[in-house]
Amino acid sequence: MAKCDNYPSRTLEITVLSGEDLRLDRRSIKKNAYVVVRSESESFRSTEMDNGQGGSCPNWNERLVLDMPLHAQAVALEVHCKTAFGDRIVGSASVPVADIAGGYVPDTFLHFLSYRLRDSRGQRNGVINISVRTKVAAPEYTCSASVSAPEKMTVGVPMGKGKCGDVVTGVPVWCAYQGNF
Repeated sequence: MAKCDNYPSRTLEITVLSGEDLRLDRRSIKKNAYVVVRSESESFRSTEMDNGQGGSCPNWNERLVLDMPLHAQAVALEVHCKTAFGDRIVGSASVPVADIAGGYVPDTFLHFLSYRLRDSRGQRNGVINISVRTKVAAPEYTCSASVSAPEKMTVGVPMGKGKCGDVVTGVPVWCAYQGNF
């Protein structure tokens, strides 16, 4: 178990750019859509509702700042649409933390990512485009930990009830741009 006096903080700066081929009851969504971004700590942020002036696809281009625990494995993205019958979830995707933190690029690197959305039945329902930057503020801290690795770890959105344990994940696309977006 880990024992820490002060935890370093991890903050994600997620810019929700746009959605593509979003459908609700087989009809294309062009307005009244918004995105909710959730971390494992139950904190969340949401974009403003798209008013449909972006054309045939919802465009938000909205930056959301979200605190995320260091032990988190994924961030959830949900696209919602306001209808006459209330808000409905159009689709969701899971962004593995491994796609945005660690690896061969600096923590503050700006990632442009696109993820396939799945509806409540597990069917493909469009794509969401985001950019993500990790901000790390590491105050002085002292930690001692003993952690054992899990035997099998799966990061993604579980889909279907088949024997194979189907999982949906995104494919990161890196861009050399590191300025302000």
